[in-house]
Amino acid sequence: MESCVFCRIARKEVQSDVLWESENVMAFRDADPVAPTHVLVIPKRHLQSVLDLVGADAGLLFEVFQAASAVARMEGLEETGIRILTNVGPDAGQDILHMHFHVLGGMRMGWPPC
Repeated sequence: MESCVFCRIARKEVQSDVLWESENVMAFRDADPVAPTHVLVIPKRHLQSVLDLVGADAGLLFEVFQAASAVARMEGLEETGIRILTNVGPDAGQDILHMHFHVLGGMRMGWPPC
């Protein structure tokens, strides 16, 4: 999508602090972090949410979690842990309509999250 900010980041039209990148997936620091480590992992191809995934996207989803694992190792969080989450729709808090996963770490987190 032309105006989607995450598509623009994937095309490198918008500056971001990229930590990990493959042909299909990108991981970059969140501009408004809520944890010491707050990284967003996106597919470069525009998908609105996980509800748009189909069977052929299995490899893409694997790459998303591969990126999250790489971020955890880069940030030294293998022992203390990370939280990986995605929001789908306005009630869940999805502000940008491009599928993305938050990788959060570096602090103790409670449950439930809200």
